Amino acid sequence: MKQWEAMEAFVEVVHQGSFSKAASRLDVSASHVSRLITHLEQRLNTTLLFRTTRSIRLSEAGERFYQHCRDLPNTLATAEEAVSALNQAPMGTLRITCATTFGERYLAPLLNDFLLQNPQMDLDLHLTNREVDLIEEGYDLAIRMGALRDSSLLSRRLCDRAEYLCASREYVDQHGIPHTLAELNKHQCLMGSKTHWVFSQNGQRREVKVSSHWRSNSGPALLDAVRRGLGIAQLPDYYVKDDLASGKVVSLLPQYQYPYTGVWLVYPRAQMPSPKLKSICDYLIERFAKEDIFGSWSKRP
Repeated sequence: MKQWEAMEAFVEVVHQGSFSKAASRLDVSASHVSRLITHLEQRLNTTLLFRTTRSIRLSEAGERFYQHCRDLPNTLATAEEAVSALNQAPMGTLRITCATTFGERYLAPLLNDFLLQNPQMDLDLHLTNREVDLIEEGYDLAIRMGALRDSSLLSRRLCDRAEYLCASREYVDQHGIPHTLAELNKHQCLMGSKTHWVFSQNGQRREVKVSSHWRSNSGPALLDAVRRGLGIAQLPDYYVKDDLASGKVVSLLPQYQYPYTGVWLVYPRAQMPSPKLKSICDYLIERFAKEDIFGSWSKRP
């Protein structure tokens, strides 16, 4: 900080042509300005200014140093104004990551609506089923499902989420239905990216690991396998809501269904959250609360 203060004092002395006038502009004493420039010259091991009782003159080194420093005060002011503007209104680039299918079906349309209302903002939306390191990879916001593990991050609940154990009617007609969790190992189980299924038993969360002959990290591919009668899978409500309503797919072991989990807005801790982050979080929470997002959008192609 002292180094910057000395450079600022040097530029102001050259601008004003006087130590006293520079001191008045900087609201410090002339002796303080003199000490700052002396310290700067000592650090650079060169003379920057030739001083007389009536005037100052730049040395050759001082002239060269001034050419590099003269715009620093304006640059600093511009930088401060830019940051101040960011802190007053939502602007800049939003870097957001989300699971692929949820992002495509539900998040992207809302973000596009948000950008139409806030044309001064830019969007970088990255859809992946990999859990992104927000800080390491420089993201402002992630939308995550289920239980949150990273306590170093902040979160706000976006909406509820339920998972259904389900199978097609054709599968049930051919193989029957399981009546207990233990019977799952007797059935054809289809697995997504998780290694276990989550249930509620006697009021407690229970994770069940089942053997599987079919696995994919794609939710739509998993749903297609269920529809075709290849086996049983556990899928979020927004995948299977229409199929359950139409009867194409049936819910199994409803007595063991785990209570609603959440969809979360997750973001790094910050002493002062930026207006762009607060604005997008408030907007998404309001839209999900106001509209039947899953119901109205599940019919979109």
